[in-house]
Amino acid sequence: MPDPLAASKFSTLNARRLRRNMTTEAQDDLTDEERALFGAHDLAAALALRCHQLREMNVSVSEAALGNVVNTLMTEFWDQGFSQSEIRLAFLEALADMNRYAAGQERRKNAARTARSEMD
Repeated sequence: MPDPLAASKFSTLNARRLRRNMTTEAQDDLTDEERALFGAHDLAAALALRCHQLREMNVSVSEAALGNVVNTLMTEFWDQGFSQSEIRLAFLEALADMNRYAAGQERRKNAARTARSEMD
């Protein structure tokens, strides 16, 4: 059986890089599955940027915003028919991969600049 974590690491680590380096012609050749995957990654980046902007506003609601958004995301997955097991596994896999991705840093340096450049 294929390792689902390995597959998710591939798409998480490489989707933005692959998309950024594609020519217009190559983007036209994407399968529906690849378009959906890239679109989902774009939405995740936009969501993270929006949460960052909310935190930067220093309004009282921003302190709980990330937890609220993650909870809402979870309920939206549930409403779209994902099982509790699928949702739980996805969140646990993401958490398990966080230390490797973050290289032991608590917070990414230059996060705002990184978030904006990812959207380009």
